[in-house]
Amino acid sequence: MTGEAIGVGLSVLAGLVCLWAGVREARLQVRLSRCGVHAEGVVVDQEQSSSDEPWTPVIAFTDRQGRPVRFQPVATGTGLGLDLGTHVPVVYLPEQPESARVFTRKHRRSSVVLPWAGGVLFLGVAVWAALTR
Repeated sequence: MTGEAIGVGLSVLAGLVCLWAGVREARLQVRLSRCGVHAEGVVVDQEQSSSDEPWTPVIAFTDRQGRPVRFQPVATGTGLGLDLGTHVPVVYLPEQPESARVFTRKHRRSSVVLPWAGGVLFLGVAVWAALTR
């Protein structure tokens, strides 16, 4: 097996994994929209897992039973407006408060569109590499 064939195979695999992640997140988003409990969260902290990664906000809210819940949003970045102390709408499944997501259009869209775009990109590279052999 040549290195080129391995590259095509890995690109196809990466594309399928990205598409699967996007579909999984989209299904969760639909379930949260239908069955989710809405709450107000507050950005209470910013954590950094390693020195070369950007800060990731930590959001806290209280679930229906009065238990405090903390989570890190799926979509992060400077343009998403998650500065320390910011109040954000949160939605979570009643039986799984750790599945919480920030419930703004920007966050919902980016956590689904970015994996799909990555999947299409990887699959496109694989097709291009296979056709130009």
